[in-house]
Amino acid sequence: MSNTPAQKIRRGGLQVTIWRNTSDNGTFYSVIPSRRYKKGDDTWKDTDSLNQDDLLPMAKLLDLADTWIIHQQLADAKARKEQAKQPTAA
Repeated sequence: MSNTPAQKIRRGGLQVTIWRNTSDNGTFYSVIPSRRYKKGDDTWKDTDSLNQDDLLPMAKLLDLADTWIIHQQLADAKARKEQAKQPTAA
C-alpha cells in the first residue's frame, strides 16, 4: 500500500477508503469502511463497527467505491496499452 489512499468517499461520519496496491500480478484495490465518532473528551475516533442505521448508507458508499474501482481499472488498462505502444529507448 502507498502512504496515501487512491480515493476517499464520505457521507456524514461514514467513510470508505480505497487503497491502490501493486503486486507481481498487477494492480488491485482494497477498501476499508469506517465510521467516525466523538469520544467523551471531544476526541474524534475511527471504528470499523457500524450501527444498524449505518448499514444502508455504508452499502451506498461501498457501491460507489465499487464503481470508482471499475472505472479506475479501465483507466489502468488503457494506460498499460498506451505504454506498451510506446517505443522503448535503446
